[in-house]
Amino acid sequence: MARMIDGKWEGEWRPTDGEGDGKFHRKPSVFRDQLPDGPIEPGRYHLFVAWTCPWAHRTLLFRALKGLQDVIPVHFANVLTDKSWAFEDPTASPHGDDFLYQLYLRADPQYTGRVTVPVLWDEVEQRIVNNESSEIIAMLDRLPSPAPTLRPTEHLDAIAAWGDRMYDALNNGVYRAGFATGQDAYDEAVKGVFQTLDALEEHLTGRSWLVGDHVTEADLRLFVTALRFDAAYVPFFRCNLRRYADYDNLSAHLQRVYDLPGVPETLNLHEIRKGYGSIAQVNPTGILPIGPPTRLVLR
Repeated sequence: MARMIDGKWEGEWRPTDGEGDGKFHRKPSVFRDQLPDGPIEPGRYHLFVAWTCPWAHRTLLFRALKGLQDVIPVHFANVLTDKSWAFEDPTASPHGDDFLYQLYLRADPQYTGRVTVPVLWDEVEQRIVNNESSEIIAMLDRLPSPAPTLRPTEHLDAIAAWGDRMYDALNNGVYRAGFATGQDAYDEAVKGVFQTLDALEEHLTGRSWLVGDHVTEADLRLFVTALRFDAAYVPFFRCNLRRYADYDNLSAHLQRVYDLPGVPETLNLHEIRKGYGSIAQVNPTGILPIGPPTRLVLR
C-alpha cells in the first residue's frame, strides 16, 4: 500500500504506521464539497467505485434505491494495486486512465493523501467534489427522486446513533482486526465486532428494519459489512469467532435488504472475495478460500 505526497508516490506505507500501537488508523477524506441544491444535470457528476469497497458500495445502494442510475454514471476501478485502484482497461475510465490516482492528480496535481473510492467527480469542472462516502450518500438522498428518502427527518437521530455505533466497532472494526499488527489490537477489534453483532441480533428480534418501518441508511450501513462478512472478513480478516450466517435475525435482515429492487445489481460477490484476497498484508499467498458458506440466496 502507498500514498501520495505532493503528487508523487511514497512507497511501502501501512495503514498501521504512524501511531506505534499496531492498530489500523483510517485517515479522514480530503475532498469535502457539496452538490448544489435542487436538480442536477444528468451526466455531469460521476461516481468512481470498486466492487470490493464497502464504502463505495453504499453509494451504489443509494444511487440504485433513489433511482439515479440515469442521472449519475458509474465507473469501476476494481484492481487493487500498490498504486491505488486500477481500471481493468482504459475504456473503464471516461478519460482513458489506467489508475484512479490519475483522476486525483487531474483534480489536484500536488495531491497529498491516499487514493480511495468512492469519488464523486464533476466532469464539467474536472474536479473531485467529494470522496467521503457518508457525505456522498446524504447528497444523493437529497437529489430529486420519486423514491422515498432513506434518511427520514423523524429518524435521523436514531440513524446517526446506529451509524456511530456500527462504524467504529463493526464497519471499521473488521478492518481494525484484519490490519492489526499486534495481538492486543486484534483481540480488542474482534471483541468489538462480535459485541456489536450480538447487540444488532437482539435489536432485530421482531423487527424488519433497524429504524422505523422501512429501509433507511442505517440498514444499508449494516448491509455492506454483512454482505462481506462470511465471504471476506471471516477468512481474510480473522473475524472468525462466529459466522454471520450463525445469526438468524441478522441473516434475515441481510436477505431482506438484498431482495429490494435494484440491490443485487450493486454487488458482485466473486469480485468482492477476489479483491480482499488480493491484499498482500492479509493474504500473502493470494489463495481464495472455498468457504465458509453463506445463507444469502443470490439472484
